[in-house]
Amino acid sequence: MGAERTRGRHGGGRTRGPLAVAAAVLAVCVAAGLTWVLRSGGTEEPTDGAAAPPVPPLAVLLDRIGISRDGSRAGADLDGRGNSLSAQHLAAAGWTPGREVVLLGAPIELPDYALGRPDHVVSDGQRVGLRGRHDAVVVLATATGAGGAAVTGTGRIVYTDGTEEEFRLTVHDWLEGPAGDAALVLPGVNSAAEGGPSLLLGSARLYARSVPADPGREVDHVVLPRTGQGSLHVFAVGGRAADRQWTGTWARAVSGYTEVGPWQDQTLRLAVRTTAGGHRVRIRLENTFAAEPVMIGAASLALRGTGAAPLGEPVPLTFEGRADVSLPAGGQVFSDPVEILLPPRSDVLVSLHLPEPVHAAPVHSAAGDTSYTSEAGSGDRTLDATGAPFTGRLYTWPFLTGVEVLGGPGAVVALGDSITDGAGSTRDAHARWPDVLAARLDAGAGLPTMGVLNAGIAGNRVTRDLYPGEGVAPHVGGVSMLHRAPRDVFAHNGVRAVVVFAGINDLRSGVPAETVAAGLEELGRRARERGLRVFVATLAPCGGEARCTEEVERGRQQVNARLRAAAEDPGSPFDGVWDFDAVLRDPEAPERLLPAYDSGDHLHPGDAGLRALAESVNLYQLVG
Repeated sequence: MGAERTRGRHGGGRTRGPLAVAAAVLAVCVAAGLTWVLRSGGTEEPTDGAAAPPVPPLAVLLDRIGISRDGSRAGADLDGRGNSLSAQHLAAAGWTPGREVVLLGAPIELPDYALGRPDHVVSDGQRVGLRGRHDAVVVLATATGAGGAAVTGTGRIVYTDGTEEEFRLTVHDWLEGPAGDAALVLPGVNSAAEGGPSLLLGSARLYARSVPADPGREVDHVVLPRTGQGSLHVFAVGGRAADRQWTGTWARAVSGYTEVGPWQDQTLRLAVRTTAGGHRVRIRLENTFAAEPVMIGAASLALRGTGAAPLGEPVPLTFEGRADVSLPAGGQVFSDPVEILLPPRSDVLVSLHLPEPVHAAPVHSAAGDTSYTSEAGSGDRTLDATGAPFTGRLYTWPFLTGVEVLGGPGAVVALGDSITDGAGSTRDAHARWPDVLAARLDAGAGLPTMGVLNAGIAGNRVTRDLYPGEGVAPHVGGVSMLHRAPRDVFAHNGVRAVVVFAGINDLRSGVPAETVAAGLEELGRRARERGLRVFVATLAPCGGEARCTEEVERGRQQVNARLRAAAEDPGSPFDGVWDFDAVLRDPEAPERLLPAYDSGDHLHPGDAGLRALAESVNLYQLVG
């Protein structure tokens, strides 16, 4: 899922784009004696008094042109000033006409854009067919006309049983919105004033928005939002299948897009430790924040022996039946499942062959585990069973963001910063507090061995981006948790609960305590909307660290007081408040870490402190 539909490397032609699909749908309805009367807003009525026909897909409704070829506008006007998205920039990112791209876990079919052909609608109550059982509806859109501000509107999800749910959709401006919240950032736009490509207007953004749906009911269609000020431009709508069979067993979040290698015709062998067990396994790859597609020439999965050597022969992975896959900028891809017995807390090797030069990549920077690379030019070594070709060492996780198993009791996501990411813990010892939590769940009599997904990023903040969200940058502290939660929490399969332990980096960078607490509560509300159980942890002390000033300590106390009060508030967005501050603080100097728990920098707990955090968790409360 998510592989390119154009199969040039494998023979055959491109599968049907959305306009071709729409034509086929129309043909079926005409053959059945049904026709649509398309009115303003995409409403429809049967012309012969028969039962209402299926609601048309978005491709039937496209009536605006917002994508143009460089130097050839052909009626394209996205913002009312004659400016438009560049078809060349989209193609360079791998977003070719009619291609399927997976965003936030949902397959989205791009418009079959071409010179002078409509490619989007301005959202105004149109009814868009989206039949199926989904746990989320994903909308690809951007906004204009609100003076650079975001545009908000209210839409509806309508189910086949006649019930419906309202949702609010907020999308940022195509030029001035935050890049860190975008699904894709393009380097420039086609300018009417300049008659072609322009970098003066800045980069352009397309946003993916995920709206929770009830997986227990079948969706019939979506009513696109009506907005007040400004215009909401919708390019695609898709549904994330309500497939609760898969459980995440390992995950990491992309912390930035940074220089690597360069890697050329060589193989990466990435070492991970899973949590939940299973016998059918698949992986998730991402090209988040990228400017161009990346080709994965081959991939494999194996249980780990010693170092880069597997236990037995690696199992080759495929993507929709193919050995290779092109991963578009900003997109995701899941491998086809393979049979391999994966006990709980297994050490696993995921190998990726990169046949083409890679100079920059999306990475999780603070891996904490040692992975391996073969030499440049050594070719595809994904099926190597010795480990001998892997002479290089790698201390990041590029591209790989998830491993999933079929079945299982679900997963919990630990959303946090460097303490959750394992800064201060021993390398290759799997001593992060989520690692210890997974071990406790595995050992607990009568408790389900849930997947524990670590979504911590060193340096990360709740409210502000550290990585800017576009371009190659040395800053790999990630975009804000408010921006990345849809991708790093809600888009994972099988998630039942989330634990949020963060905020100290916001305070250390000058964010007011009120803003930090409000951000934590907003994360809780968003998770609750998706049916997740939400736990929040109080902020740990950091006295003695250079940026943990008296002002930061006052802010920390204010945030913690508000969180502790939430534990007694039935209207709180949290199902529980875990007092990690009380676990780690020194009773003699409560603004500091207990010396036995301090890694030495006065900010990060060491192995003993991280173990104490995990051991303080009430497992029965966690699993519900």
